[in-house]
This record gives sequence, structure tokens and C-alpha cells, in this order.
Amino acid sequence: MSEDVYLKLREFLDTLGSGYPTTPTGVEIRILKKVFLPSEAKLTMQLKSEPEEVSVIAARVGEEEKALGDRLEAMALKGLIYRVRKGDKPLYQAVHFIVGIYEFQLNALDKELSQMIEEYLPYFGMSLMSVKTKQMRVIPVDSSVRASAKVETYNKIRELVNGQTTFSVAPCICRKEQDLLGKKCSRPLETCLGFGNFAEFYIENKMARPISKAEALRILDLAEESALVLCPTNSQEPAGVCCCCPCCCPILRYSKLMPRPADVILSYYQANIDSELCSACGQCADRCQMAAIKEGKNSSEVIDGRCIGCGLCVFVCPTEAISMVAKRDMEAPPKDFMQDTLKKIEAERRSSPPKSK
Repeated sequence: MSEDVYLKLREFLDTLGSGYPTTPTGVEIRILKKVFLPSEAKLTMQLKSEPEEVSVIAARVGEEEKALGDRLEAMALKGLIYRVRKGDKPLYQAVHFIVGIYEFQLNALDKELSQMIEEYLPYFGMSLMSVKTKQMRVIPVDSSVRASAKVETYNKIRELVNGQTTFSVAPCICRKEQDLLGKKCSRPLETCLGFGNFAEFYIENKMARPISKAEALRILDLAEESALVLCPTNSQEPAGVCCCCPCCCPILRYSKLMPRPADVILSYYQANIDSELCSACGQCADRCQMAAIKEGKNSSEVIDGRCIGCGLCVFVCPTEAISMVAKRDMEAPPKDFMQDTLKKIEAERRSSPPKSK
């Protein structure tokens, strides 16, 4: 019976947002068994993908409201479901696996779960290859587009942050995972920014600490100094910003192995090098996180299809030969991450399911 509930939970999670595909090894079921109790798995499947008050859920599932509320809150604290607040009332909903349940295991993450996640990620990523809308995108660092008045607000990191009122910072779960696997990263750990409801969820669950707007902006400066790629949620109202490195972040790590990372990572800009200004010093190539710059005949050159538009190369160019050029015919991101971006991904997955092997 317990095995059956995990198989059903797997199917249920696969209907949400970015999905939860099967694998030949069954690692996806082993992950669920480690994270969920059978009773938690059963209750999760009775929730919807939109937040609801406990009274509404209790009426639907036929349970006493107080006891159900206690169970739901305990599950939210374990990061198995998502909680938002409407005034003094908590609202609960089922949440997809990535970005969601996995990231919410920040405090519970151990070596065993890290090993299982590493085994699962390639299958998870492949299942989304046919989906046009991405969960995350790359945004240029501030110094690379600061002087341009034509940059849309959703591509100006400081304007995005300045528009928020609630802030949190958490350790990067990707760097924590790699550390548990014996691959410690030298870059700063506490760099994962959250805003609004996401920030409140992380703070209440003791995964993050509340910070001021000023500290959030200082973390962005630190990220740029540390050559971290800024990856906000793919929405005009960001739920958070990851500060990523290609040695730990699975998106960057696997994309870097591909001949054309720009084809799988969403960004609105790409680097351009003015050959007349370039001194061929090589600093941009050393700083590039995607190996997108090569030595040309008389100057450095951007390799077609490899630049992901992070802007980190602009920061170190001594002759100001590098600029960020906007890509043509790019659609604006969805407005809200949870209600727009994830719903769009879900619809695209249904219209073009992955081919069976």
C-alpha cells in the first residue's frame, strides 16, 4: 500500500508545473520515500495548485479543521507543500518539485538525498527540453547595462529589487549539495535572494534570514565580484534571484557541456566585442562562465551560441570593448511566477509531452 501511494504521488506531481518524470532506475520514487511519509503523500494529493484556506480544504477532504490545519502546517514546515498568508490566515497548496519541494529541503538536505538528486536531475532536465517557457532566466549584472536607458525594467536587476518590500537571503542549496558530495565551492554560500511570499515562506521555515533592501543590493554587488550569474525566476515580478556558478548550479553545469548553451538558457542579451577597442588581454575569457569567448586573430571573439548574456565579462574589460546587445523579437516574461510562468510551462508540457524511450 505504501509503495502504491508513492507511485500515485509521482503521477500527481507530474501534473504540476515543471512535472516529475519517471526514470529507468526508479530514483524518483526513492526520493519521495525519503522526503514524504505515506500520510503526507496522501494529503498532498488532495490539495490544489492554488492556495486555499484550511476551512475549504477541510470541507473537501472531510476532516476536522483544527487537526487538518496542524497537519498542513507541519507539512509546510517540512517544505512538502507551500504556504502563503492572507492577513492572519494561512493558505496551503501543492507545490511542484523543482523549483519547490527540492529547494525547500534546504535544512533537511543530507548526502543521501544529494546523491539521489544528482542521479535524478539529468532525467528531470531532459523532460523539459521541448518546453519553450523556462522557470529561470539569466539577467545581466548591473554594471553591464547600467548606462542603457533602453533596458526593460524586468532586465534591470536593481530596479527589480528596488520594487520589492520583503527580502530574505538563504544559503545556495546547489553549493550546499555539492559540498555534501565532497565538491566544496569556493564562492560565497549565502546568496539566494527571496522576495514577497517566497521570502516570507523561507523566513518562517527558518531556511533564510530577513534582510533589508540595502543588504540585498550588497549581495548583488558581491555576486558580481564573485563572478556569479544572476538567475531570477522567469517572471516580471520575481519570486527570487539565484546567484549561480557553473560548477554547482545544474542548469549552468549541464548547459556548459552543450555546444550551444544559449539555445537552452533563456536570456535577453548577448555580449558583443568591438574588435577595434579590444586589446586581446584575455580577461573576459577568464571571467566567462560558459567558455563563450575565444582568442581571435587580432581581438577576442564571442563564440556563436555560447553566450548566455550574464554580462560578467563587461565588468573586467579594461578598454570597454564589450557591450551587451539586446536579442531581437523577445517576448516579455510572464507576470507572476507561481500563477503565470508555471501554468504556462504546465500547458506546454501537456501539448508536447516528452517522447517515450
